[in-house]
Amino acid sequence: MRLSVIVPVYNERDSIEKIIDVIKSVPIEKEIIVIDDFSKDGTRDKLKTINDIILLLHDKNKGKGSAIRTGITQAKGDIVIIQDADLEYNPFEYVKMLPLFDNEKIDAVFGSRFKGNSTFLLHSKIANKFLVILTNILYSSKISDMETCYKMVRRNILNDLNLTAKRFEIEPEITSKLLKKKIRIVEIPIDYQARTEGKKIGVKDAVTAVKELFKWWL
Repeated sequence: MRLSVIVPVYNERDSIEKIIDVIKSVPIEKEIIVIDDFSKDGTRDKLKTINDIILLLHDKNKGKGSAIRTGITQAKGDIVIIQDADLEYNPFEYVKMLPLFDNEKIDAVFGSRFKGNSTFLLHSKIANKFLVILTNILYSSKISDMETCYKMVRRNILNDLNLTAKRFEIEPEITSKLLKKKIRIVEIPIDYQARTEGKKIGVKDAVTAVKELFKWWL
């Protein structure tokens, strides 16, 4: 079973080489698809020197959702996962998640930060908890981490979602559409360490997530 790891990147010069090295070291069959969303800090130049990745370059900044959608179009693996380019998530969690797909009845596996040993920024934890509660009310679900980056999904299922998001709303869109289609989502605990610097989802993005949940529910 081959895994496609989709890595959307924007201005991650200091972490991009390390995260790709870690992904490469995970002992599973995989392809690594990196989409640079028009970085301006030297990330793109670094990426061009890294071997054994599929590198896709946006000609302008289009947003995380657009980068993920670009990556999905090139994925050839049986299963797809999204990997943020920072160091908050540990790629060795793939080893726990991927074997669950040996069960043909499982189409999606979410890595839940709330079930593992995780460190959140306070405002982020509150926002995530609120979004989880809202998701479960709207979709009659019982998931614990709607916004997790670690959504591992069968490629044919992911393609059928017809994703449209351009920015961070890609996360609620994926979750909403999986739940709307009654796709079985299995959660397993993962560890997560929030970084204090860099790009963070703000109030505007949280409001957008709420709108997205209602949009696909309706």
